[in-house]
Amino acid sequence: MSDQTKNNTSSSFGEQISPVMVEVTRGNMVESIHRATYVVVDAAGKVVLSGGEYERMTYGRSAIKCMQALPLIESGAADDFNLTDAEISIACASHDGQALHVKTVQAWLDKVGFIPDDLECGSHLPYHIPSMVELLKSGGSESTLHNNCSGKHAGFLTVCKQMGVDHKGYVNYEHPLQQRILGTMESMCGLDLGSAPRGVDGCGIPVIGAPLANIALAMARFADPSDQPEARQDACARIMKAIAAEPFMIAGSDRFCTKIVEATKGRALIKTGAEGVYTGIIPELGLGIALKADDGVTRSAETVIGMILKHLKIIDDETALALKDILEPPLFNRAGIQVGQTRAAQNSPF
Repeated sequence: MSDQTKNNTSSSFGEQISPVMVEVTRGNMVESIHRATYVVVDAAGKVVLSGGEYERMTYGRSAIKCMQALPLIESGAADDFNLTDAEISIACASHDGQALHVKTVQAWLDKVGFIPDDLECGSHLPYHIPSMVELLKSGGSESTLHNNCSGKHAGFLTVCKQMGVDHKGYVNYEHPLQQRILGTMESMCGLDLGSAPRGVDGCGIPVIGAPLANIALAMARFADPSDQPEARQDACARIMKAIAAEPFMIAGSDRFCTKIVEATKGRALIKTGAEGVYTGIIPELGLGIALKADDGVTRSAETVIGMILKHLKIIDDETALALKDILEPPLFNRAGIQVGQTRAAQNSPF
C-alpha cells in the first residue's frame, strides 16, 4: 500500500487489467461485461482481499463523505448545535431529495442560522421520481435543498460557523474548511495529499485523488479506530452510529445504500460515489472496502459490493435471497417483461 501519493496527474489506469466482475444478460446471451478493481484492508493496512490494480489513483467522490463529516464532530459543532443522528447521517449522504430529506436539511439550516441560498452546492430536481413529479405538479421548482449533497453542505456551513470563519466560498480548495478536510483525509488515508491529483466535484468542492487501497484504509480506520486519537475514535463511532440508526437519510427509500444498511442492521455501512466508486465500513470485522468500476457504471459497482459482502459473510444466504433484486437486478423492457439480468460474471473471483 502506498505511504505517499504518486506524483502523476495523468491517467489513473495502469497496465494491469481489472478482472471481469459483472455481466449483463439479454435472453440467453451475455450482452455486456464490467471490469472493476476492489480492495479490502484492515486498520493496519493489511490487504485481505483484492482484485485489480488497487494502488491506482482514484477520486473517492461521494463515497468518502463520512471522512468529510469528521470535522463536524471533531470541531464540537455537532454537540454545540445539538445535531441529531438524522442530521449527521444526511451530512454523509447522496440523498434523493425526498420530502424528509428536504425537511431535515431545512430544519438544520434554521437551527444554525443559514438559508438555502448559503448552500454552494447548486440546484437540481429530486432524483426520486415521485418526489420530482409531486414538486412540479404543486408548482414548485428545484432548489439547493434538493441537491443530493445538501446535507454535506449544511455540515460544511455548520463547521464554518463553529470555526468562526467566513462561509463564503467554502467550496474552494484554499478555504480554511477545505484545508481542514484535506488534513483529515491525509490522516485517515495515511498520505501526504498536498501534490495529489485534484479536480472539482459535481457539488463544487475539491476532489482529491488517492490510491484505492488508501481509501479502503480510511474506511478500515472508521471500522476500527483504536489506533486513532480519542477525539477521532469518538467521531468515527458517532458517525457510524448515526448512519446505522438513520439509513434512509444517506440515500433514499429505493436506493441500494439504504437497503443494504437496513438489511444488515448496520453491519455494513456502504456508500456510493459517482463514476462507479463504492466504499464500505465493516465494524465487526474492522475492515474497510473500496472499489472502482472501470467504466464508471453504478450497476456494476453495486453488484460487486454485494459480492464482497456475501464473501465476507456479512450478507448470509437468507438475506441475499431477500435482496436478490438489488444484488443481481433483473432487466426489464418497457412493457415490464424481464429480458435479462445483471449478475456476477461466471468467471468472477467470487
